[in-house]
Amino acid sequence: MSFTKQDIYKALETITAPGEGKSLIENNNVTNVVTFGDEVIVDVTISNPTLQAKKKIESEISKVIKIAVGEKIEVKINVKVEKPEPKETPNQIKGKAIPNIKNIIAIASGKGGVGKSTITSNVAISLAKMGFSVGVLDADVYGPSQHIMFDVEKARPLSVKVDGRSKMQPVENYGVKLLSLGFFTNPDEAVIWRGPMASKALNQLIFDGDWGELDFLLIDLPPGTGDVHLSIVQALPINGAVVVSTPQNIALADAKKGVAMFQQESINVPVLGIIENMAYFTPEELPNNKYYIFGKDGAKNLAIDIKTKFLGEIPLVQSIRESGDVGHPVALQEGTVLEKSFTDITKEIVSELLKRNSNLPPTEVVRITTMSGCSSVKK
Repeated sequence: MSFTKQDIYKALETITAPGEGKSLIENNNVTNVVTFGDEVIVDVTISNPTLQAKKKIESEISKVIKIAVGEKIEVKINVKVEKPEPKETPNQIKGKAIPNIKNIIAIASGKGGVGKSTITSNVAISLAKMGFSVGVLDADVYGPSQHIMFDVEKARPLSVKVDGRSKMQPVENYGVKLLSLGFFTNPDEAVIWRGPMASKALNQLIFDGDWGELDFLLIDLPPGTGDVHLSIVQALPINGAVVVSTPQNIALADAKKGVAMFQQESINVPVLGIIENMAYFTPEELPNNKYYIFGKDGAKNLAIDIKTKFLGEIPLVQSIRESGDVGHPVALQEGTVLEKSFTDITKEIVSELLKRNSNLPPTEVVRITTMSGCSSVKK
């Protein structure tokens, strides 16, 4: 009786892989074939773990081989069950990099109302004034506000063709590119979406946006540690995260959870540092007085406790709120104390990012240098 391995492989092409719609050979289920005299050994893997599936595939393989090369052939079959990789759901944000974006920074808070979006808008403007190309993704699904803070509330992203695909062109103001769900929702209606719906919407903003060349993309995450921003930080190549908190104990407890989220093994995003917002209040008529309404040095002490960088503090000042409400963030106000505060914090973020990036392989390192108060990014 004369036969070759090719005869065996040809016979196995007639068997369909269980649940795959392809032959065992096409689907790479056959991992090895050994022939020795009148004996054939076939190693095969299947994804169906049931005993019925195993017995069926053994019977079919034995049958087609004996038909092809002879009934007297001895066939031994080793069936191994391998669990298939989970399939992506349509609403899952794809885990891939965004072309031409060098650094992605997530800005988060453990709880709402601590000024995370205000910090994001002012840091973005400070980066733009330093000469960086900057974008902001407003991922706060249920309370988007960046379109208001950048005074583009009535604007709508245009559709542009990029390599034959239809994409969204971010709205731009103050030298910052912006995409927000606020552009697409009715301001008088609540956004009532389950997690998968929110993830699908963010997926479109992230990967269907024509961001162009960016040195920085800041992501304004929702407050807390919910599924929306967990999906984002796991899906995107985020260089680092910044956590915003007020000094009060309740906010600090939640901020600590936010830091712990980024440090989870499945996420593993470096925390660049903590910003303390509403650190103190100074009345206009008493410029030398500081009133620590929410407590003193809470975020600074938390940063020391969890061994992360304290990036700086922002006072509780009425003009910060007013400027955000009218779409003209205080970082635009040249020569003011508040502009300097945001500039200093932004420089700290850039400095910490430099340290983080220095640990990457050489081909991925982004070198950030500061010269004469201006920064530049080079690959």
